[in-house]
Amino acid sequence: MAPMWHRLPFSVHDLTGALWSLVSTTAGLGLAIWIVPGVRITSWWSVFLAAFVVGVGDAVLRPLWRVVAGRAGVVGALVSGLAGQVLVAWLALTYLPGFETDDWGSVVAVLVLAAFFMAIGRWAIGASDNEYVIDNLLRRARRAQRTAARRAARSSSGGAEGTAAGLPGASGPSDSSPTTTPGSRPAGLLVVQLDGVARSTFDHAVQAGLAPNLARWISEGTHDLETWWARVPSTTPASQAGLLHGTSEHVPAFRWWDREQGRLVVTNHPADAARVEASMSDGRGLLAGGGVAVSTMFSGDAETNLLVMSRARAGLGPGQVFVHFFSSPFVLVRALVGTVGEFFKELYQGWQQAVRDVEPRVSRLGAYPVLRAVSNVVLRDLNTSLVAEQLVRGAPVVFVDLVDYDEIAHHAGPLRPEAMRALEGLDRVVGLLEQVAAAAPRRYEVVVLSDHGQSLGATFEQVVGRPFLDEVRRLMAVRPSPGERRRRASGVRSASAADSEAWGAVNTALNALGRDRGARSGPGERDGKGAQGGRVLVGPDRDSATTDTGELPEVAVVGSGNLGLVWFPRSPARLVGDEIRARWPALLPGLVANPAVGVVVVQESRPAQGEVPDVVAYGPAGSRHLVSGLVHGEDPLAAHGPRAAPDLLRAASLEHAGDLLLVSSVDDAGLVHAFEGLVGSHGGLGGAQNEAILLHPASLRVSDGAREDVAGARMLVGAESVHRELVRWLEELGVRR
Repeated sequence: MAPMWHRLPFSVHDLTGALWSLVSTTAGLGLAIWIVPGVRITSWWSVFLAAFVVGVGDAVLRPLWRVVAGRAGVVGALVSGLAGQVLVAWLALTYLPGFETDDWGSVVAVLVLAAFFMAIGRWAIGASDNEYVIDNLLRRARRAQRTAARRAARSSSGGAEGTAAGLPGASGPSDSSPTTTPGSRPAGLLVVQLDGVARSTFDHAVQAGLAPNLARWISEGTHDLETWWARVPSTTPASQAGLLHGTSEHVPAFRWWDREQGRLVVTNHPADAARVEASMSDGRGLLAGGGVAVSTMFSGDAETNLLVMSRARAGLGPGQVFVHFFSSPFVLVRALVGTVGEFFKELYQGWQQAVRDVEPRVSRLGAYPVLRAVSNVVLRDLNTSLVAEQLVRGAPVVFVDLVDYDEIAHHAGPLRPEAMRALEGLDRVVGLLEQVAAAAPRRYEVVVLSDHGQSLGATFEQVVGRPFLDEVRRLMAVRPSPGERRRRASGVRSASAADSEAWGAVNTALNALGRDRGARSGPGERDGKGAQGGRVLVGPDRDSATTDTGELPEVAVVGSGNLGLVWFPRSPARLVGDEIRARWPALLPGLVANPAVGVVVVQESRPAQGEVPDVVAYGPAGSRHLVSGLVHGEDPLAAHGPRAAPDLLRAASLEHAGDLLLVSSVDDAGLVHAFEGLVGSHGGLGGAQNEAILLHPASLRVSDGAREDVAGARMLVGAESVHRELVRWLEELGVRR
């Protein structure tokens, strides 16, 4: 017979965790009450009792909040959760002996201050800054695991009696209702995307001790680390399309001109993301068959979509799964307090970068500090909670995108201290999810990957002295319209493509919550027909898709990192080289000679049906025919990496590719020049942006036949090849038939 404590419904870990939560809540409430004049106490034991009541109130009321959220959605979960926390605290501070409370405002002030002090306390003792987000979920999973183990033990000892009782361990595993019997747990797959992390950056983080959990997996041999090649365009939408749906041929950049629609398509407009997904989904995406997508651009045909851009107009997801985050005592409040702290931390770090005269650098003011604060605290904690909830529920496959590092690296630089510290926080998130997976009803294998890397460098505007759009206009000899001159004179500027990409997760939430049915993409963006941007723009007539008379603009210019694209929308088809030279003689020679431009790719022939067009890459001292490989003069692709030719040929052959494709110059150190206002960028070629990571369980092997040779190294090429391996692993695990 098992010892008595093995038969208890809780463990020593549960008990110590609950006691620590009670002590920290008591301390936080005590300090807050001491400071807030509207709440007074006559006995400090009353504070301990109030902390206990707050914890019990959460457990008692949470089923009610789930019912409310099931009917009212995520907004209902948010409102009821916050109202519930305030109500429980008010009842405790009003009716428990030893308290005197003046008003509701004093109670709210106590909640906020208590959350602040508890966050400071966790930081002081070195605890994870978001561990509190999943404490209750983790304890719930462990209790369920122990209960299932006890039932299985009774079933095995009771034989037919156990089977007749219908115990979970007696029926065997099933995809729809996984059991937690030891040795019989069905498999599952958790895929964690660390947005923007290059292989070299990851190696630096491991060596610097900033990723101890992931380093442990590698050193213990449980996981293998590989590099995979992110092809042009090396952007999140293209890579996620390939990873989740197995094709990225409909995504030539972060945004692009669609001649058929007569407007710019922007992938973090929910309506546009939905259209793009519809064009590539076959119903058999990576997450088909009951999977869950969390904070992704596309759904992967998931059954449950949480904060997914392409599904944002249908809502954030089932309201019940948000209840844990919104109703747990102090969780949301502490996240909001942390958000304020992150905002001021960004202001300080940006100021320090300017004081030390760190180069290259860009401005880190404007909307970015708010964006960083929201995405790196509230959304990170929310994502952690949502993924943990799905693991506890036993979802067969879960895919989550964590954007923290990518956001900071864009503005601070890929290897700058603040960006690397973001990786440290992401490693802690992975460690927490590892704990949840160990106690989940499925035996989860965990894959950690990135969608691309990032490369450092001064911007195009810093090198040339004018924005990319202005340079194209100058070479075309096109003058801005009077309306645009007035807007410039009044100081009106627009969001760059990087701003739009960075606002993706926040934009998803705003759209899904119903605040923005016009599909905004961050500050200053107008609508699906107007892709604004002082640097990434439609022009020259105005910053919108049509002129005042309904006429299409003469040129559309977009920057995706150090990949630049130019369209001539008034032409019904892509213009070839001779047509461009005839209309704007100075354009091609001027771009090729620009010091920030390394390569200009143009289609030189309009082939007959079934023929392959002649696509040529021009550089300052030579050219290369991408189909035949013929080089005249110096090879313009020599500095752009081992896969420059096939990557650019593929990019130029996509349906909505620009009439002109540009890649910035790349120096010997791998520094590039973004066509937008970012010091860390991705999208084209050069530096570390194309070398993404794939950290997978050692038991799940990558097929050697799936790899290609890249500069002497064997690796997967393209997100589509990673998708095929992920699907094959799901089949090996029995998760997918």
